[in-house]
Amino acid sequence: AAARPPATPEGMALAYGSLVLMALLPIFFGALRSVSCAKSKNSSEMPETITSRDAARFPIVASCTLLGLYLFFKIFSQEYINLLLSMYFFVLGILALSHTISPMMNRFFPANFPNKQYQLLFTQGSGESKEEIVNYEFDTKDLVCLALSSVVGVWYLLRKHWIANNLFGLAFSLNGVELLHLNNVSTGCILLGGLFIYDVFWVFGTNVMVTVAKSFEAPIKLVFPQDLLEKGLEADNFAMLGLGDIVIPGIFIALLLRFDISLKKNTHTYFYTSFVAYIFGLGLTIFIMHIFKHAQPALLYLVPACIGFPLLVALAKGEVTEMFSYESSAEILPHTPRLTHFPTVSGSPASLADSMQQKLSCPRRRRQQSPSAM
Repeated sequence: AAARPPATPEGMALAYGSLVLMALLPIFFGALRSVSCAKSKNSSEMPETITSRDAARFPIVASCTLLGLYLFFKIFSQEYINLLLSMYFFVLGILALSHTISPMMNRFFPANFPNKQYQLLFTQGSGESKEEIVNYEFDTKDLVCLALSSVVGVWYLLRKHWIANNLFGLAFSLNGVELLHLNNVSTGCILLGGLFIYDVFWVFGTNVMVTVAKSFEAPIKLVFPQDLLEKGLEADNFAMLGLGDIVIPGIFIALLLRFDISLKKNTHTYFYTSFVAYIFGLGLTIFIMHIFKHAQPALLYLVPACIGFPLLVALAKGEVTEMFSYESSAEILPHTPRLTHFPTVSGSPASLADSMQQKLSCPRRRRQQSPSAM
């Protein structure tokens, strides 16, 4: 096969600039949506909280998954594996894209649109032992968004076009930043530190990461053609950026936005600082990759920037203690009292009620005195 012609400087600038812009969009809007998601009372929109134990195990699980995919591509036919993965991500992509565009599409529906409510409920068992497995609430507008997303899904399934890939990739990234929440800054440092080592090892130490990224035909990366100016929409010489390099720093940036809001100073200093740090780290990644002509582990540059810049700001403002003592999980239903232990009382039901009310009122008073509470 003939070698691909080298990309022009204009084509490379357009490709890398577009990748940076596409990376920033889900981080910015996902972080904003994570604030309202943290306060949501809808069980179907409650965020998944990552604890320090989850963060410590994540690089190990990711390494096993990456190595497993690499071995699968070496042993089995690449076509059959990608066919199965395409069907899997076809379903996930439709759901993710529907959830992403739903708030925007609501503005285009007329006021008299017949919007009916639905609930999808799966339970296990019966009587008192009945347990909910799936409880999802949606309406007619959500069904319209699902239909529009299905059009993109069919386009991706039939053509594997890079635009359809990017629409799904952006939806996955935004949903990840919105719905995956770090419980505190220490957990974020553990997660980013572990994946820093993971990314460096699998890119520089082996060819596993690059091989899987090029063989994996699924929307797990954003791509943009470097020969778009020459070939138009049928271009095929792509620059790529993995979704992990967007979501992992993104959930840390979203945490800092929620920390900014908890300070109640009407400023988003830490959010903007980390956002600028991400731009700097990603730009440095592209620059180094262009100079050395070799794939770069983006987290090698993103992690020090996204952690270091906000930490320097916290040191300058004397808010390091507040930053590391902030608990993101305290935002969820902030006005709901949390009972840490059950009272042991005896006597009439009236005395039991009085005791319970006293126990519940104490945490509320303590939380109002806390400088980091919402």
